[in-house]
Amino acid sequence: VQSDTAQNYTIYYSASGPGIDQDPKGLFYIERETGNIFATRAVDREQYPSFQIICFATTPDGYSPEVPLVHTIRIEDDNDNAPYFTQDLFEFSVLENSKPGVVVGRVTAEDRDEPYTLHTTLKYRIVSQNPPVTPAFSLHGDTGVISVLLPQLDRELVSSYTMLVEVRDMAGQPFGLCTTGTVVIRIEDANDNAPSFKQSQYETRVEENRVNVEILRVSVVDLDEPGSPGSGAVYEIIKGNDDRSFEITTDKNTNEGVLCVVKGLDYESAKQRILVIAVNNEAPYMLAPHSQQLSQSTSSVMVHVLDVDEGPVFKPCLLRIDVKECEDIGTNIGRYIAEDPETGNSEGICYRIPPGQCNWISIEEKSGEVRTIKVLDRDVGEMRRGQCNITVLAIDRNGKTGTGTIQVVIQPGNKNYPRIAKTEYIMCRDRKPICLTAQDGDESPYSTPFVYRITDRSLASSWKITRHNDNSVYLSPKGDIPFGIYDIPVSVTDNGGKVGENYIKVNYCDCVTPTECTGGPRVREAGNVTLGVWAILAMILGSLLLLLILITICGCCGSGVMHRHVTDDCANHNLIISNTEAPGEEVMDHNIIPLQNTCDQGGYGIKTGDQQTFEMVKGRGHTLESVKGGGHQTLGSVKEGGGGQTMMDTCRYSYSEWHN
Repeated sequence: VQSDTAQNYTIYYSASGPGIDQDPKGLFYIERETGNIFATRAVDREQYPSFQIICFATTPDGYSPEVPLVHTIRIEDDNDNAPYFTQDLFEFSVLENSKPGVVVGRVTAEDRDEPYTLHTTLKYRIVSQNPPVTPAFSLHGDTGVISVLLPQLDRELVSSYTMLVEVRDMAGQPFGLCTTGTVVIRIEDANDNAPSFKQSQYETRVEENRVNVEILRVSVVDLDEPGSPGSGAVYEIIKGNDDRSFEITTDKNTNEGVLCVVKGLDYESAKQRILVIAVNNEAPYMLAPHSQQLSQSTSSVMVHVLDVDEGPVFKPCLLRIDVKECEDIGTNIGRYIAEDPETGNSEGICYRIPPGQCNWISIEEKSGEVRTIKVLDRDVGEMRRGQCNITVLAIDRNGKTGTGTIQVVIQPGNKNYPRIAKTEYIMCRDRKPICLTAQDGDESPYSTPFVYRITDRSLASSWKITRHNDNSVYLSPKGDIPFGIYDIPVSVTDNGGKVGENYIKVNYCDCVTPTECTGGPRVREAGNVTLGVWAILAMILGSLLLLLILITICGCCGSGVMHRHVTDDCANHNLIISNTEAPGEEVMDHNIIPLQNTCDQGGYGIKTGDQQTFEMVKGRGHTLESVKGGGHQTLGSVKEGGGGQTMMDTCRYSYSEWHN
């Protein structure tokens, strides 16, 4: 360290920081007069890669002409550390018959020297392989990845490989530091070997009628790894077991095949049986490339059947008897007999049914005839299931017993009559057809389709039945019929020919909806006309409309009253009545009532409908009335002029003029 002020002052140098007065203390010191920094001992870069110290320049009196200097001391790396593997032992596995290039695993190593220098540039290589056969694996020098090299890895030849690998720094140069490690590669088993029987032929014996007994054990040889699915044996009988009398299974502990009899053998039928058994593995085969197809190993087994004195045998062992429902008690429904296997006949054999079973049938002790002991009805108690299995015993002269089973099945019968569920209906005047639906408690084929028929000829002429589906029809009238209640006899025939009689009550009512006739029938009485709701409503509306028209007409006529002035004429205020078509003659008679007008506007007339009224007054209370056609007319004059003065109309008007 050198200060520029040393030209003008006497400068003393000092320093402080790690390696000087801080841990690790005394590693460095600075020369007071020159500023040179010295190391007192060797420094390990891997432990202390650098030091940061502060340097001071001061005069003898303690003055500091310079700002303290921060100085970094970096320790240069020396290749003093050999690389090392991250594991003491690397273990990998690979499936046998893997193709070249398949990655097995990767080895890794580290170096404590400075990164990204030759001191830490590592190279890997395989030093040796055990067993020392053709190299099976390759090791990538830069990455340490191990791959398959050998075209065909066979676990059955070599189950594992142990390799010594080396890692060297300085990019693998000979003067670099190195370390070795161990890699173990296990070859996993693939099912590339078929099991084979140790013997091609076997022979064994078994007594007849023995069941669920072991008669033979067979073993195989498999080169695949023991205990793995590739070596687990699966046995099967491929020939000679059509009746399923034998069964072969695998003993998981020994991998042997265990042959058993599961159905009793009959010496009289076959004195010996020859079986062919085959073996496979649990796992599917995985063959090596370019290898031949594996063949299945087989072996033959001869089974000798030993004769045993046995009891009678039922043929068949299970007899099914179908019985129609509701058969009479004591009906013979079949025969079930057994034979002596040695003699082949049924002489001296007795039959009986052990107690504790469903008591539907009985068996005759000597002949084996089966009869019913109760009426079999599928709707009663235990017979609802429709069938029952009954065990029958056959006993020969020597007391030996054989068993058989009778399965009694109750077949449905035609015991129920079809009937119509609903028998009362209401039909309104729209005559909508009625849907009749029948029910039958029997099963097919004794139920649907049903046939409907009206049994009364007179009603059949006015009512008709139309088919809807297998169990329903439509009932409707053929034409116009009177309102009333009809009891229609309808017969329903099921598919078994059983006929059920039904009476359908139809209330043919003068209604719109059936709810209007729930209280009883509604019919028209003789000679009277009954109006419906809609007809009455229409009449009321029509009356209201007519009344409205009359009121409108009267209002118009009242506002337009015809006013006429009655003037004097030579008739001297007399009304001349003429009954001829021509104008009447003048009559001068004192009996003619003079016509007087009591208002300023003269006489007036009002016409209402076919009635016309006129008033003529002579003095007070005198009225002239005349009738023409059916109309009534009155002519009158009232003296009510203004101021109480009397005004006399001097003109005469003929009846025809007033009428007009």
